[in-house]
Amino acid sequence: MSISIKNVSKRFGDYVALDNVSLEVPDGALLGLLGPSGSGKTTLLRIIAGLELADSGSVLHEGEDISDYSARDRKVGFVFQHYALFRHMTVAENIGYALKVRKAPKAQIRERVDELLKLIRLEGLQARYPGQLSGGQRQRVALARALAAKPRLLLLDEPFGALDAKVRQELRQWLRRLHEEIHVTSIFVTHDQEEAFEVADRVAVMNQARIEQIGTPAEVYDHPATPFVYQFLGNVNLFHGRIHKGRLRLGEAEVRVAEHAAVHDSPAVAYVRPHEIKVRALPDGVPTIAAIVRHVNAAGPVVHVELERKDDGGRFAVELSKEESRELALEPSTQVFVELKNVRVFAEDYSI
Repeated sequence: MSISIKNVSKRFGDYVALDNVSLEVPDGALLGLLGPSGSGKTTLLRIIAGLELADSGSVLHEGEDISDYSARDRKVGFVFQHYALFRHMTVAENIGYALKVRKAPKAQIRERVDELLKLIRLEGLQARYPGQLSGGQRQRVALARALAAKPRLLLLDEPFGALDAKVRQELRQWLRRLHEEIHVTSIFVTHDQEEAFEVADRVAVMNQARIEQIGTPAEVYDHPATPFVYQFLGNVNLFHGRIHKGRLRLGEAEVRVAEHAAVHDSPAVAYVRPHEIKVRALPDGVPTIAAIVRHVNAAGPVVHVELERKDDGGRFAVELSKEESRELALEPSTQVFVELKNVRVFAEDYSI
């Protein structure tokens, strides 16, 4: 493993920022730390960088304990959300700053700056100042500056947070391609699920100072380990019912949930994403829940339908293809029957 975080905790007064966090990052990986504000993402990143010290636990790089090393001695490149470029320095001076501090020969600095300008696709702009660049260009310069001293680890804190949506999209794709070229172990912080899934090859979902789940984007999205992960990663419907010996009762419908065979007559919540609900005009002999159509939004490539359960009045969302919607001819007040696909059940109630 390139980086190993072992049982790291951190408090700021009475506030618990990290609570016994452990994490391993494979060599050459691009890991996304994903979670809501206040979940501990940036604190963990700063502890890895040496910008904060943990109250307990350790940080190892390739098996070597670097917990007491200074930020400089850890050979880490750090990219901040708001660039943190020196306004009075040119692009070339900003990129070469770390090498100048290390008293590298001028010829070596020029060579490395030229190499990085090509890498970030900003050749010819070395004489400009940060104020003369766009936000996307400034962020690429900040990244080049972090890479100048050839760090063992690249850390990025909400690197696209200060940019507009279109530029963010372009830079996400660019960072993915860049990582494939340089292959340096990288960790970036984001609260944006789409960003994490598009850029990272592994994702660690954080919540309330802990890591809830680690895996590939597909593993985390398709097999959420906790109710929080399920709700944080995209839209989800909650169906309340009761579970007994592997069978979940939702009104008149019953769903088999073999993984809960040991549960006896307990309240339960079924989690189902809107696109994993089959809408039928008739029950057709399968376990379904009767519902009434309350609203249909056909704008865009997917038809969004709001339904209301007939048994308890609970409302939920469904996403249908245009073809499915046309076949069903859905209108407000129409009665339909829904079949829940890929149901994930948690035996205890939960709120995000």
